[in-house]
Amino acid sequence: MSRLLFVALLAISLGCVAPSSSNHLPADMAMDLGPGVNLNERFFDQVRALIKRRLQEKGLAKSEQPLPLADDDAVALQNQRSYDNVPLPAASVPTPVLVENWPTEQHSFGQVTAVAVDPQGSPVVFHRAERYWDVNTFNESNIYYLIEYGPIKENTIYVLDAKTGAIKSGWGSNMFYMPHGLTIDLHGNYWITDVAMHQAFKFKPFSNKPLLTIGKRFRPGSSVKHLCKPTSIAVATTGEFFIADGYCNSRILKFNAAGKLLRTIPQPPEFLSLQVPHAITLLEHLDLLCIADRENMRVVCPKAGLISSHGEGEPAATIQEPDLGRVFGVASFGDIVFAVNGPTSMLPVRGFTIDPRSETIIGHWGEFKNPHSMAVSVNGSALYVTEIGTNHQTNRVWKYVLA
Repeated sequence: MSRLLFVALLAISLGCVAPSSSNHLPADMAMDLGPGVNLNERFFDQVRALIKRRLQEKGLAKSEQPLPLADDDAVALQNQRSYDNVPLPAASVPTPVLVENWPTEQHSFGQVTAVAVDPQGSPVVFHRAERYWDVNTFNESNIYYLIEYGPIKENTIYVLDAKTGAIKSGWGSNMFYMPHGLTIDLHGNYWITDVAMHQAFKFKPFSNKPLLTIGKRFRPGSSVKHLCKPTSIAVATTGEFFIADGYCNSRILKFNAAGKLLRTIPQPPEFLSLQVPHAITLLEHLDLLCIADRENMRVVCPKAGLISSHGEGEPAATIQEPDLGRVFGVASFGDIVFAVNGPTSMLPVRGFTIDPRSETIIGHWGEFKNPHSMAVSVNGSALYVTEIGTNHQTNRVWKYVLA
């Protein structure tokens, strides 16, 4: 009832501000305000924008008395995201510029599913060698068909030279079945997901024994002890980490540094529905976790809860524009998110620069065929994008400098 009261009061208040037709909510916001109505975050975002526009037109100061609201709605608006509608100055936003003829030598990678950057600034790729993910890879229960073939015999992880792209070292042979995600934390630990094994791992570099394992080997599931085709991991400086779980469960799991589950995203009362969270990245300064919500064709950024639990479950910052398409990769530096889309109908496949505070796309860059992942170096000087294809010419890594 409080939400209905809010809408009614809002309509009266807006009508008092100005009688013009511009007071009306957009047509796509029309809805049946019956007993079972759920007012979603898009509705409230548009309501806030309409209020702001009406007040600006009347020259009302911010300090004036707010609109009367029902108690719980007033609290919700009082606790709005502090970063709402605070656009970044254009001069402070780095632009990715392609480094031509990088790498200087050609590699024969398999499908390059992930890239990360180690603390020394070296890009690190995770690839599938001779393995491909197709319709014959999993059965209807998400069980990997090719267990009998054993793990990939080649090195699946290669450390590259940042200047030339030459291979410096490699490891990860006889360990993984179907590589997917790779993240390297500030201490140099490797965080890896394998969709065939339905597991996520933490490794010391060049070690074949994980320091931490989440999920049951080759056993997909939806319980808190299982994963199902996990896609990506994000690690905070506090040691807490997030797993995007992934193709089947469409959820994010938050753990403490020891691997104890702290939170599932989404969870009631969050109005957030994910469809294949394909990649995740942290903006610790804003206490946000940004998610490539692939099949919903958007980037959503709920509260990470690293600074405090206050704000967890509030509406997520949402970036969803017509040209965004299916988002495969996200990476962050400072308060900016970089993203790449994949093939989506007739949309261009390219990179995007996103400001999550204003929930807008503020730049476009690059041109790709089938990008799958991306990463930014710790010092913010370089950005890398990987593509997957059917041969070594289409399985590759691109380097951009952030100018």
